[in-house]
Amino acid sequence: MAAHISFKQCFVPKTKEQEDKEETTYQRYTEIMSTLPRVRGFALKNLYQHQGFWYVDSYLPGVMAVQNHFMAHSSDILLASPPKCGTTWLKSLIFAICNRKLLHPLLNVNPHQLVPFLEFQLYANNQIPVLDILPSPRLFATHIPYSSLPQSILDSGCPIVYICRNPKDAFVSLWHFLNKISTEESTMPSLEEAFEMFCNGASHYGPFWDHVLEYWRASLDRPQCVMFFKYEEMQAEVIGHVKRLAEFIRCPFSLEEEKEGVVDEIIRLCSFENLSRLDVNKAGDALFGKTGIKSNSFFRKGKVGDWSNYLTPNMIERLDRISEQKFHGYGLTLG
Repeated sequence: MAAHISFKQCFVPKTKEQEDKEETTYQRYTEIMSTLPRVRGFALKNLYQHQGFWYVDSYLPGVMAVQNHFMAHSSDILLASPPKCGTTWLKSLIFAICNRKLLHPLLNVNPHQLVPFLEFQLYANNQIPVLDILPSPRLFATHIPYSSLPQSILDSGCPIVYICRNPKDAFVSLWHFLNKISTEESTMPSLEEAFEMFCNGASHYGPFWDHVLEYWRASLDRPQCVMFFKYEEMQAEVIGHVKRLAEFIRCPFSLEEEKEGVVDEIIRLCSFENLSRLDVNKAGDALFGKTGIKSNSFFRKGKVGDWSNYLTPNMIERLDRISEQKFHGYGLTLG
């Protein structure tokens, strides 16, 4: 079982020479970014196209740093997802499964501080973290597409858990989230404008469909390394999916634990209703790079089908048509 050590301890004191070297490294990534295709994105921020996907300018140098510096261990566990697809919930479940012997840190620490994002929590602020101090299994998260993952992850054979959801809910949830965290200086476009960007692929880590399809195909090609979950299916049958998840990440439940209600307790602990009312998730900030995002921003509704309250029939038909075209022939459907 893992022990809880804050990822902030990975930023150890370094010599002036080391600091200068890391700053120069990030400056080089910023210079590379300036040469890439650019479009206006959500929150009026620029999105840059890197290896076929669109990234916010503040996070792309971190993506490049992850690609070049992260060294995976076979015992690592990586949670991957597009933005706003149940990531917070799955982080909580994975952490709770791996740490079920502890008096639970989830009661006092936001899930994003327990399972940090590689590209904007660890490889951020011109720093290269020292990750070997973290206990095994090391738990990480990312929104990086499968084709852009560091080679060390693919070579290590570490378990990659992917979660996605219906693109209609993914879009609506992302739009609400960015509205909630936007400042006066970064006014959000209207729902209709944001919808056009999303459909055209110009959204955070988009195109959404390409992101999903890459991990879907990887789960078919390498089922021992990549497990693909759909948020809607997990919500509909939580117990079975949590047990499958525990098996896949090499922390299976014993029959005794199942009889004692350990699985049920983890599900209760990680439920939207429970997490959203904890003080740690109602107040305070979760740090992403230099930006503090209010912890309650990650808990809006957690419901399946909320898109029906926001999208017009034409919008629904368009998203369904794109999904059908993109996924045709791959045996994949998303609601």
